[in-house]
Amino acid sequence: MNNPEKPSPHPLRKVLLITEFSALAVLLVSMGWFSSRADTGNSINPAWLLIPAFASLLVFLSFIGLMYLRWVVAASATNSLRHKITFSLLAITLVSVWVYGITSTWLSLTTG
Repeated sequence: MNNPEKPSPHPLRKVLLITEFSALAVLLVSMGWFSSRADTGNSINPAWLLIPAFASLLVFLSFIGLMYLRWVVAASATNSLRHKITFSLLAITLVSVWVYGITSTWLSLTTG
């Protein structure tokens, strides 16, 4: 039996995967570090929260990029516009939820 050749993965796929899992590791390590600091009773400067915020943004953006490659790039040309519109709405929703979460966390820290 002949195996049809598998299409080669998109060149950005590997970069997005590495970025996603590296940012996830940074996010988990920073959360562990914050937890250990809170257990000892030390207060944490709110500026340190930029590390997990930036890491979570990278996780979200990499996830969205991988989803784009899997869903929109791999879609047939006949439904391309519909896929792009649907994907754009989903991506905007995901990033909006991230912005809302980061904003409400920051405001809760600064207002006390």
